[in-house]
Amino acid sequence: MVNRKFDIEEELKKLPNKPGVYIMHDKKDNIIYVGKAINLKNRVTSYFRKTNKTQRILNMVALIDHFEYIVVDNEQEALILECNLIKKNMPKFNVLLKDDKTYPYIKINVKDDYPGIWTTRRILNDGARYFGPYASSTAANDTAEFIKDKFLIRRCKKFKYKDRPCLNYDIKKCSAPCMGYISKEEYQDRIKQIISILEGNVSKVEKELKNNMEAASQNMEYEKAAMYRDQLMAIESISQKQKVSNISANDIDVIGIGRIERGKNNQTESGKNGRAESSNLICVQIFYIRNSKMVGRDNFFLKDLADEEDSNIISDFIKQYYTGRKILPNKIMIRNDFADRTAMEEYLSTTAGRKVEIKIPQRGEKAKLVEMAENNARITLENKEKANRNLMLELKQVLQLDKLPSRIEAYDISNISGEYMVSAMCVMINGEIKKNQSRRFKIKTVYGQDDPKSMCETVSRRLRHSIKPEQIDSKHWEAMSKELKEKYESSKSNAFGRLPDLILADGGITQIRAIKAAIKDIENEIGRVLDIEVYGMVKNDKHQTRALIDENRTEREISDELFLLITRFQDTVHDTAIGYHKQLRDQSMSKSSLDEIPGVGEAKKKALLKAFGSVENVKAATVEELTKVKGINEELANKILENL
Repeated sequence: MVNRKFDIEEELKKLPNKPGVYIMHDKKDNIIYVGKAINLKNRVTSYFRKTNKTQRILNMVALIDHFEYIVVDNEQEALILECNLIKKNMPKFNVLLKDDKTYPYIKINVKDDYPGIWTTRRILNDGARYFGPYASSTAANDTAEFIKDKFLIRRCKKFKYKDRPCLNYDIKKCSAPCMGYISKEEYQDRIKQIISILEGNVSKVEKELKNNMEAASQNMEYEKAAMYRDQLMAIESISQKQKVSNISANDIDVIGIGRIERGKNNQTESGKNGRAESSNLICVQIFYIRNSKMVGRDNFFLKDLADEEDSNIISDFIKQYYTGRKILPNKIMIRNDFADRTAMEEYLSTTAGRKVEIKIPQRGEKAKLVEMAENNARITLENKEKANRNLMLELKQVLQLDKLPSRIEAYDISNISGEYMVSAMCVMINGEIKKNQSRRFKIKTVYGQDDPKSMCETVSRRLRHSIKPEQIDSKHWEAMSKELKEKYESSKSNAFGRLPDLILADGGITQIRAIKAAIKDIENEIGRVLDIEVYGMVKNDKHQTRALIDENRTEREISDELFLLITRFQDTVHDTAIGYHKQLRDQSMSKSSLDEIPGVGEAKKKALLKAFGSVENVKAATVEELTKVKGINEELANKILENL
C-alpha cells in the first residue's frame, strides 16, 4: 500500500549509516530507480540536496514520491541485491541492459565414450566442456559444423550401436563409431585435438597431424593422408579467424564505449514542423578473447545517456551483464575506473571460483585493445546511423517527399465488433523505432465498428497534443470554444513530441483518407497548413508489408532493407494496438455483477466462476450447489442468489 503521507525530509533523518540498497518510487508506486550505497544516509540524502546532478537524475528526483531501503552486511551483498532488483523491475532511470539474450557456446560432453559436438545457450553443471561465448549462433554453428566435418565426429543426438551406418558415413561426414568402424581411443584422440584447437593450443595438434599425414602418405594410405591434410587446414582456418595478439593465455573480455551525440545543431532535416528530436546513442562493444584468439564480439546500444559519465555506464553495464553468468573471463579490461570495481571483482571471483580481475590498462598492447574496442563501438554507431539515414533517403526518394522524413508515425485500430475500441500510435525517429514514444488511445466519440472515424479521432487528438496556443492563428484562437482552447492549453507538456513529417496508416485507401481528413480538420481549426505526408502500408497474403500506397492507389516499391524496417514498424503498432485492446477486454471480463455483492471478494468470485463457468450459471445454481464452493456458506449463497 502506497503511503501518501510520506515525508521525505523526515524519512531522510531515519536512514542508517550502513550499506544497503535504496528503491525510489513514483506516485503510482512504480519503482523508478534502484541504487546501492556503502552509506545509505549519505547516498540517499545527496539526491535531495543541491549538488551537481545529470539531467537524467534531476528528472528522476522530480518524480520521487517515496523511497524504501534494505540494509545489508557489506558492499558486495548490496551490489548483488541491486543487480537482482534492477533485472527484476527494470526501473526507467537505471542504465538498462535490455538485451537479455543468452549467448551460444560449443559444448562437448567429454564424459561420453563417443562425445558429440553441439551448440547450446544453456550452461549446465554436467561435466561437459563449454567454449565461447560466440557473438552469434551462426558463428558457433559454423565452427561446430566445420569441426565435425573435418574430424568426422558423430552427428546423431543419441548414440547407440546400429546394424548399419547412416547416410553421414556414406557421404564422409562421420566415422561411424556406432558400427565400431573407429576405436574409442582413436575417437577420443580426435576429441582431445578438437578441445586443444578450441582452447587455442594448436601447435602440438598441428605437429601430430603432420606426422600422421606423412606416415599415411608413406604407407600409400592417400585417403587417410587427405583427411589429416583437411584437419590441418581446418586448424589454420579457425586460427586465422580467431587470432588477435599474443597478450596472454588468459580469457579476456575487452569493453569499449562509443558515443554519437546528436543535438539541435547536427540533426537530420527537421522540416517546418519544428526541430528534430535529439537522439544520443551509446554503443558498448565487447571483444571476447580466449587464449589469444578473438572468438567473437557483441554490441549493446544504450540511449538517452548523453550526460552520463562513462564510468557510471561501464559500472552499471558490468553489473547487469556479468551477474548470474556461470562462465566468466579471467580479466575484464576497461578504460575508466568506477567506484564499485573492488566489490564487483570479489563477487565475480566468488562466482567463478577463481580470481577475476577488472583491469584499467594504461599503456601497451592491452590499452590498445581497449582503444580498438572503443573505435569499433564508434564505427558501429556511425554505420548504424548511416544505414538508417540511407533508408530514410530511399523513403524520401520513393515517396517523392520534399524533405527527409526524420519523424514518422504509424497508427492502427483494434476492436472486436465495435467493442473495446482502441488505437495505437508508434514513432520512428531517424530510422529508429522508439517504443518508449508509443501512445495508446481509447476511442471516445465513435460508437460501433467504424475504423475510419476512429482513425480520424485518433489523429485529431494526437495532433492537438503537439500544437501550442501560440502556434495558432490569433483569429482562429479567438473564435475557438472554451473547451477546445483547454485541449490546446493542456498540450504544453508536449509529451507527444513534435508533429510528424510522415504518417503511415496500417490499412488501405479509407485509412489514408481518414488521416488526411483529420489533418485538414486541424488545419481549419488552427488557421495554418501542416506539412504532413500520408501513405498506407499494404500487406500481402502473409500479412507482411508489400508496398507503400498513396491516396490514388499508386503503389511505391521499396528495397528489401526498407521493407524489413517498415514491416517491423507495422508489426510494432499492430502489437501495441492489439495488446491494449486485450488489456481492456481482460479488465472488463474480470468485472461482473458478483463484484457488487457484499461478502463476495476477489477469491470467492474466482472460485464461483471457476466452478460454474459464468455468472449466468451461478445465477441458475441452487443454494446447495453454491455451498459446495469453498468459502460459500448457506447464508452467503442465499445472498448471492437474491442479488443476482
